[in-house]
Amino acid sequence: MATEMVTSKAADSGMDIAEIMKYLPHRYPLLLVDRVLELVVNERIVAIKNITMNEPQFTGHFPNHPVMPGVLMIEALAQTAGLLAFKSVGNEIGPKSVVYFVGIDGARFKRPVVPGDQLRMEAVLLRYTRGIWKFAVKGTVDGVTACEAELMCTLKEID
Repeated sequence: MATEMVTSKAADSGMDIAEIMKYLPHRYPLLLVDRVLELVVNERIVAIKNITMNEPQFTGHFPNHPVMPGVLMIEALAQTAGLLAFKSVGNEIGPKSVVYFVGIDGARFKRPVVPGDQLRMEAVLLRYTRGIWKFAVKGTVDGVTACEAELMCTLKEID
C-alpha cells in the first residue's frame, strides 16, 4: 500500500455510500458514515451520520431514553478521519487494508445524540508523520457541538 500522500488539494464533491464502502472495511451494523459532503485531500472532510431508532444499540442504550453511545460517536468520527486518510494516500482499501486507532486525546461529550438527529462529522488533518495521522474531529447536531477529540490512526496491511 502506498504511504505517500497525494499532493492535490482540490475539493472533492463528496461520496455516496457505495464509494464510502470502497474505502472503509466496516459493514452493518458498524458502518457509521452515511455520506461525505466535502473532502479536501490532506486537509479536511465533512460527513454525516443519520441517527435512526432502528439501530441496534438503542435496544439497550437506553430502552426508555435512546442515546447514541459516546464510543460510537468517536467511532463514527474515526471512520470519517479514516476516509480522509485513505483518500489522501490515493488508495481504495484492499482486502487486507485496515485503519487502526493509535490514540484518542481530549475526548469531550457536550450534548446527547438521539434518534432523529443528524450527526455532522468534521475531521481536520493536523499532521502526518512516520505513518501516523493525527486529526482534530468534531461532531455537531444542528450546529451545536455534541463531541470532539483528537484522534491518531495508522494504515496497515493485515495478514
